Amino acid sequence: MGVVLRILVVMHLALFIYTLIGLQNWLAWPQHFVDSVLWLEFSLLPAMLLLGLANPLLTRLSYSRGVVATCALAALGGTFGRLLITPQAPDWDLLLADAIVMIVAASTLLSYFHLRQRALSPRLSEARLQALQARIRPHFLFNSLNAVLSLIRYEPVKAEQVLEDLADLFRVVMKDNRQLSRLDREVELAKRYLNIEMVRLGGRLKVQWNTENMPGDAAVPPLMLQPLVENAVYHGVEPALNPAPIQVNIFRFRDQIHLDVKNPLPPPDAVREHGGNGMALENIRERLLLHFDAEATLTTQAASDYYQVHIVVPYREITHDDAASPFSGG
Repeated sequence: MGVVLRILVVMHLALFIYTLIGLQNWLAWPQHFVDSVLWLEFSLLPAMLLLGLANPLLTRLSYSRGVVATCALAALGGTFGRLLITPQAPDWDLLLADAIVMIVAASTLLSYFHLRQRALSPRLSEARLQALQARIRPHFLFNSLNAVLSLIRYEPVKAEQVLEDLADLFRVVMKDNRQLSRLDREVELAKRYLNIEMVRLGGRLKVQWNTENMPGDAAVPPLMLQPLVENAVYHGVEPALNPAPIQVNIFRFRDQIHLDVKNPLPPPDAVREHGGNGMALENIRERLLLHFDAEATLTTQAASDYYQVHIVVPYREITHDDAASPFSGG
């Protein structure tokens, strides 16, 4: 969807600029613009339809051959558009000019998408992902170990469970997390993290899980939910004496997965000196862009007494954690 939207916007913007070049009479511009738009629609839409139908074949070609094939299909679309507008005896010079225009446009768009892909290359994304993985703060590790030490003498079984949760959490954080993950795996990871924090915070930490309509097989970026609940604990629960519960709502609506994390905000005099939400949210937003492009969104809402993060991703099913290709949109 993001590719289609960018093509439509760029082509119509270029058409608008083209109709202004060499304009001598403003009274003639509306008719000139309408004629140009009519040609563009009858050329661009068939070309995009052909490219969509040919996509399984194009993906098997090398990049250079794929460029040639894409430009040829674009030229065919331009020729088709001109024939629809002027079904009488064709003007071969005009048909050739239309084909050249579509080839130039296709080449320009392909160059743009190629540069954009390099800007979002796996190496840069891996670096961003490593930054996100490093967000498990040292103070969290030290506090968890201190909580375990306090339990070893009096509640050894509980201390053993906390150590198991801590080991599982860091095992996931330290592994190669470039592939999409199942949603139920991300929920389980967040619950393991919250189990550790409950040992330290006791009854102050309450979480309401609303996951009855959650499809566990949905594909999401790894380590997407745990940083959100960590922020909710750090900014909403720790500074307050009697905080309200953290609310986590996950559900499917049509072909989209909605994920909400809502945490209370403590009184102004209890707020921490630093904000701290930015890096985790920005990392998640960049990985959503990488995996799903314009089909995914991350929005935040701050009120006087709560802070909410809302994520929407397209529903794509995977049967296991390794079913999706690294950094792919499918």
